[in-house]
Amino acid sequence: MLDRQGRTIDYLRVSVTDRCNYRCVYCMPEGGIKSMAHEDVLTFEEIVRIVRLAAGLGVRAVRVTGGEPMARRNCLELVQAIHDVPGIQRVTMTTNGALLRGRMAEAKAMGLDGVNISLDTLDPEVFRRMTRLGDVRDVLAALDEALSCGLQVKVNAVPVRGLSEDGLVAVAELARTRPVDVRFIELMPVGCGATMQPVPTDEVLRRMEAAFGPLAPDETRHGFGPARYMKPVGFTGSIGVIGAVTHGFCETCNRVRLTADGRLKLCLNHQSGLDLRALLRGGAGDAAIAAAMREAIARKPARHGFLEDVADRESRRMNEIGG
Repeated sequence: MLDRQGRTIDYLRVSVTDRCNYRCVYCMPEGGIKSMAHEDVLTFEEIVRIVRLAAGLGVRAVRVTGGEPMARRNCLELVQAIHDVPGIQRVTMTTNGALLRGRMAEAKAMGLDGVNISLDTLDPEVFRRMTRLGDVRDVLAALDEALSCGLQVKVNAVPVRGLSEDGLVAVAELARTRPVDVRFIELMPVGCGATMQPVPTDEVLRRMEAAFGPLAPDETRHGFGPARYMKPVGFTGSIGVIGAVTHGFCETCNRVRLTADGRLKLCLNHQSGLDLRALLRGGAGDAAIAAAMREAIARKPARHGFLEDVADRESRRMNEIGG
């Protein structure tokens, strides 16, 4: 499936809830959120129907996200249902790990191929400040459990100036003896993150080189995402960077998002998209929904426009969009 920019769209991120057991500073306000009404959130049956139609259009990889996806009851049953959709080759999950701890083997048995575990710092005090509710020991235990079960593990770290910047090397050290991809994701000016100062990707790389020496490019395929990977000498795993703002990858973007309330979102920073919930609950048939999805995806914006004047700039928080 191609959009009008000639990009192949084969990756769907599915948000199943806007709820989370943490309150990360760049994702949610400290006082929490007013969650979506239960009836506004797509049912698992509706999600699987959309995934099936997306697979028919060429989607091959699905990432289950939140909020925290495991905050939704029976999330692993949805993972299994998505895994069973013909044409879907890979099912992964973005999670903080705490609610998945103790269930990694079950998740793998139900079709989960890998986890992206959010972990911005190893410092217990800083972790508590950034998540407001979390204990870093829970996340580290979940990470090692995932590895022991044979899941592919990626670590997502968002460097924030004045909070986590001094602990980035320690996070990268996770990849020295573990077969994990530690990825540093540039803070994007969306939702709560718009009020914070990022640490640019180039600075992150300078810190890595100062600590570990030359970073040899790692050209092996790590998944469907845009990260650039490197492997320091002596490392088992790899270090990756995703510089969405300073090193945009819009020309090769291959993803669209499904929000928990049923909107097919074409670009993180644009409100434009398609109300799939209205079609699903209005009685539209599969052919009509698939045609509407194809038409909408063809109009995927050429650029995210983080540093530009965007008429339909996204105003929702990351937990509402899907991490």
